[in-house]
Amino acid sequence: MKIAFIGLGNMGGPMALNLKKAGHEVRGFDLSKPACDKLAAEGLNIATSAAGAIAGAEVVISMLPASQHVEALYLGSAGLMEQIPAGTLVIDSSTIAAATSRKVAEAGAKRGVAVIDAPVSGGTGGAIAGTLTFMVGGAEADLERARPVLEKMGANIFHAGAAGAGQTAKICNNMLLGILMIGTSEAIALGVANGLDPKVLSEIMRRSSGGNWALEKYNPLPGVMETAPASKGYAGGFGTDLMLKDLGLAQENAAAVRAATPLGGLARNLYAAHSLAGHGALDFSSVIKLVQARAA
Repeated sequence: MKIAFIGLGNMGGPMALNLKKAGHEVRGFDLSKPACDKLAAEGLNIATSAAGAIAGAEVVISMLPASQHVEALYLGSAGLMEQIPAGTLVIDSSTIAAATSRKVAEAGAKRGVAVIDAPVSGGTGGAIAGTLTFMVGGAEADLERARPVLEKMGANIFHAGAAGAGQTAKICNNMLLGILMIGTSEAIALGVANGLDPKVLSEIMRRSSGGNWALEKYNPLPGVMETAPASKGYAGGFGTDLMLKDLGLAQENAAAVRAATPLGGLARNLYAAHSLAGHGALDFSSVIKLVQARAA
């Protein structure tokens, strides 16, 4: 298929490459020249603009940082929605407000363009390996159209419900992820402060009732897990500011539906403090620095 991929960052770049490796004709675009140059060096066809990327595309995929970027791309003064032909399928894998996803889907429906929100979980490792989990909101028929494409980038595909439902599922998941990373960091820091070997403690907890995804694949302490961002200077991965954004979306949603999320609110405040301390660009697992600083 002819696929346009807009947003070639830490997640979007590997996803686009997996589609190319699967035999699809992929044309990518990103506002970041270094990101484009990196993907071009790996053989991806790069367009000079978003409009150029979508020319002749049967499927348009976007992976952008926040709601305002998605709105600007599709609905702004030079929005792509006015240029996308009827019958095209749009897959937005950004993590944004559910209301924004619904707005884009409504605009697409008016032009005969199918739109689904399909945010992902699995981190950069999952993006590279093609094992992401997709949480999809939209019509079931549109998901079935998208499935052959999504399957080349992910191992799990869930239909969460109507437009925006994928985003709601994603912010619930990321709120839990943000909370458990802080809890895991506190537990490891406590053990280290008492002289325990962090590798031994992590393995004990991983195989006990405290076991979780962070202990399995994303240990926050440097040197414990070679493949985790913590052992790479907290570079790449999922940035603290992105986690902060997602936790903010969760709190906005909780306020709108009058749901009680006290731990989610506390986690948001802790990541905000961590960001204000100058760590916003580091992987979110670097929040252990905040815990260690408090302990010290």
